[in-house]
Amino acid sequence: MSRMIFVNLPVADLPRAMRFYTALGFANNPQFTDETAAGMVWSDAIHVMLLTHAKWQDFTTRPICPPGSSEVSLALAVDDRAEVDRLVEAGAAHGGTADINPPEDHGFMYQRTVLDPDGHVWEPFWMDATFAGGGATAEEAA
Repeated sequence: MSRMIFVNLPVADLPRAMRFYTALGFANNPQFTDETAAGMVWSDAIHVMLLTHAKWQDFTTRPICPPGSSEVSLALAVDDRAEVDRLVEAGAAHGGTADINPPEDHGFMYQRTVLDPDGHVWEPFWMDATFAGGGATAEEAA
């Protein structure tokens, strides 16, 4: 079996959360979806499990972070700058909040942030493959 990651996120309104993630380009996996949870697929290796608050409590007794706090920031690598902008704009149009942190443009890397409707931080980013592969130093790329 190949290595995969399943990011589990508590959500207050499952249908609203599903609309948000669908707008970003995630596909729903009905095999892992019911009235308490939704399996959303980004790629063969990356899946997000959206769990109602009641379902979340089946997995842990730890409290859900209150609105306005951050526990984790999830970065998604995309193919180009335009895709970064498209994801943030799609998220904002579907219940999210764009640019909770200022966009960062380092020349070799570009990133923005979008909060999902439950306040989870997503950072779509693009990085020049030449730089990422060690083809240039940060100073050369700037």
